[in-house]
Amino acid sequence: MVKYNLDLSGKTIVVTGSSGFIGSNLCLKLMEEWPDAKIIGIDNMNHYYDIRLKELRLQKLVKNPQFTFILGDISDKDTIDRVFADYKPQIIVNLAAQAGVRWSLVHPEDYIKSNIVGFYNILEASRHSYDGLAEEEKAVPVSAQDYAKGVYHGVEHLVYASSSSVYGGNVKYPFSTDDPVDTPVSLYAATKKSDELMAHCYSKLYGIPSTGLRFFSVIGPAGRPDMALFKFTDIFREGGTVEIYNYGKCRRDFTYVGDIVEGVTRVMRYAPAENSVGARYNVYNIGNSNPVELLDFVKILEEELVRAKIVPSDYDFDAHSRLVPAQPGDVVENYADVTPLIRDFDYKPKSDLRDVIREFCEWYAGFYGTI
Repeated sequence: MVKYNLDLSGKTIVVTGSSGFIGSNLCLKLMEEWPDAKIIGIDNMNHYYDIRLKELRLQKLVKNPQFTFILGDISDKDTIDRVFADYKPQIIVNLAAQAGVRWSLVHPEDYIKSNIVGFYNILEASRHSYDGLAEEEKAVPVSAQDYAKGVYHGVEHLVYASSSSVYGGNVKYPFSTDDPVDTPVSLYAATKKSDELMAHCYSKLYGIPSTGLRFFSVIGPAGRPDMALFKFTDIFREGGTVEIYNYGKCRRDFTYVGDIVEGVTRVMRYAPAENSVGARYNVYNIGNSNPVELLDFVKILEEELVRAKIVPSDYDFDAHSRLVPAQPGDVVENYADVTPLIRDFDYKPKSDLRDVIREFCEWYAGFYGTI
């Protein structure tokens, strides 16, 4: 169960991966909801996908004086240590990571560097934020009165992105956080599970309150080009051939980025109580809890591409689609059990898939142009 209600007003909040899809949307919401909070964004602005999308997101953020941007990589320990020393953040949201299952098959070193070394640096900096405090002061949320006096009690809550990929070869649906996650089918999944284990260890040893969030197939406008929604749109627009894996018999729990961000902000405000072994640690799924078969997803996308005039009304989608076998690292289904999220935060994502795809297509048409 959750404990310790944390008022985000006036807090210094570090968001890593701040120019990313989820990170940028989170920063915007934090500045809107808590106008006296200070947001420190860190991003390495790498070229894993079209850098123009990251620049577009960053441009929106830096317009607000609440936001401070630091160009840096979380795998660089000096960068992280300097941020903690200079800004003394109370809340950390670690969203920086090397994402993508297929990329991990050919660039495994990127995942070790960002997802393992980078997260380790965050944990170590959080640990040392308590240096010099008496034992009873550690991991105790600072009061509004103390904060006004400049009193700093170390990191009050570390929230970090895990992934539905950790469920790997599980065949029990929906996926529950009570399920074992010992069968990863990609290095990406293995690194995310490693993050959860490291966070639990640091919470137990050093009292860092930490919450991991397993995201499920996040989609929305200005999203990641390597995800199916964006990727398929690009291919159809360019006249290529969309390969539909596992012959279309995959099911995905597509979740709107706005719903993800709402879930993150709710979780941020409640640091976990101690679990059965004395670690202030918890993990939650955030997903739509309504898996959709890939062929149905593609059908909705086709209709919305025509509606948004990204492709002509007589576009031959069948001629530009091909059913192919499952690929290495793929899972057949992801499906979130969000019962704990509802219980602890009274929250469940609920956006309609067609509405989300329509919003994406309208954004895409505005950004890349219509026919």
